[in-house]
Amino acid sequence: MPSVLITGSNSGLGLEFARQYANDRWQVIATCRTPDAAIDLKALSGDIDVRSLDVADFEAIDRLAADLAGMPIDILILNAGRTKRPQEIGNMDYKAFAEIFRVNTMAPLKIAEALVENVATSKHRKIIGISSRLASIEFATGDDRTFELRGPYYPYRVTKAGLNMVLRTMAAELAPRGILTASVCPGWVRTRMGGDNATYSTEESVGWMRAIIDGLTSAQSGGFFGHEGDQYPF
Repeated sequence: MPSVLITGSNSGLGLEFARQYANDRWQVIATCRTPDAAIDLKALSGDIDVRSLDVADFEAIDRLAADLAGMPIDILILNAGRTKRPQEIGNMDYKAFAEIFRVNTMAPLKIAEALVENVATSKHRKIIGISSRLASIEFATGDDRTFELRGPYYPYRVTKAGLNMVLRTMAAELAPRGILTASVCPGWVRTRMGGDNATYSTEESVGWMRAIIDGLTSAQSGGFFGHEGDQYPF
């Protein structure tokens, strides 16, 4: 039975990833900060192991890795992330920026580093980061519609661009071990972050992202993909 570990699984995209993989008879390790409060996650059917993990707590990541030692993880989905209100020049909160950097950029690297042996001993050997079109440096212009909708949003854009670089660099370093990586944008999805007016449902978005993950090849490893499957510029 293939296995997948998903961070930030208590709601939104993480919850939908857990649901879909469990429905397809994957072994799912679903992490979230407060499992006791993850009512929707615990109500899912299938082989789901709910684990407590605050990705900002690096010692907790090490403890989880120790608990999972020797267990193959076919796909590692680095979904947990954080965003706050838009910040503009003259209105920057650098303490919040540092916290978002720790969660969005450093934590995915730490988790991948801690679980790399689990991924390396699996069949599929894939590490996936949930990114955003907002992280594209080429797209970050006043002409881009996402800029008009979201504003400068420095912390989120910068930290997700950092995540893309983490996965791009990781692809090169881990290629000799047969591990593939990718950054995937889910699109504008109806989640707590995306809001009720967003274009896509979590079911649609996760279905599209899973198709990208399933079809990922060594030639594409380290790439940045939109939910529709097109490769985005960094």
